[in-house]
Amino acid sequence: MKTAFVFSGQGAQYEGMGKELFDQEKIVQETFQEASEILGYDMAELCFTENDRLNETMYTQPAILTVSIAFYRLLQSKGYQPDIVAGLSLGEYTALVASGAISFKDAVKLVAKRGKYMTEAAPAGTGKMVAVMNADRTLIETCCEEASKLGIVSPANYNTPQQIVIGGESEAVDKAVELLKEAGVKRMIPLNVSGPFHTALLKPASEKLASELESTTFTEMTIPVISNTTAQVMDQSAIKDLLEQQVMSAVRFADSVETMKKMNVDTIIEVGPGKTLTGFIKKIDKEIKTARVEDIDTLSETEALLAGR
Repeated sequence: MKTAFVFSGQGAQYEGMGKELFDQEKIVQETFQEASEILGYDMAELCFTENDRLNETMYTQPAILTVSIAFYRLLQSKGYQPDIVAGLSLGEYTALVASGAISFKDAVKLVAKRGKYMTEAAPAGTGKMVAVMNADRTLIETCCEEASKLGIVSPANYNTPQQIVIGGESEAVDKAVELLKEAGVKRMIPLNVSGPFHTALLKPASEKLASELESTTFTEMTIPVISNTTAQVMDQSAIKDLLEQQVMSAVRFADSVETMKKMNVDTIIEVGPGKTLTGFIKKIDKEIKTARVEDIDTLSETEALLAGR
């Protein structure tokens, strides 16, 4: 059986993320220092002190990437290597660094720009996102299609079979919610997010990102990466196209986990801040063994699980 590492997406950030392991592990400190030199600001200060920037997309994305790669390098230094990698949205860039497809230096620069382009395309307050709970996927897609007569609305995140997030322009999202209520859906939760990412509203960001990707070098992957957009193993020649599409396409995390299962994955480690992905995985399949790495305790639990394989 195989082990997959999955990497945190935007929304997992919090003040102090990575500090425990930063204080103890030289490789974590070196990764933060590397990011600081590339970006021209102090990554440790951004992550560990109270500030408004950590929740601004253009800072959030390089911060989460840095923390996640620092933890990944720490696991590597201890001799742990995944068979397969994936990430949630932004986490896909971390997965590509882990796979050897892109250098950490290039990825940090790229996601800082990605965050900037996403903010420009959908400034705070543009549109909305709503988590739809315990509803049939086809019903959600049909209601979004009907509501899209009023504007952009579509599924943005297929997180688990029980939770699909829809997003888009406010009027169209409200109409989709109304249609879902009429169809008997009981539970829908408005989300406090930066913008309706992974919808067609992000097309301008996708186009700007395309030109950045054009000048970015991607090398041969040494570990298979599961794409958010297709939920299948990324083809080397399709990396740039998939990253361009990913900004404005639905994230198929639940389907990605199903693909991992077909590839004989029975253990998934969440690497990076938070425990969102571990929570999703438990709802997708309780049989999959999970652990995560974000501090000293969770690192110990992960080591115990991986050592016992």
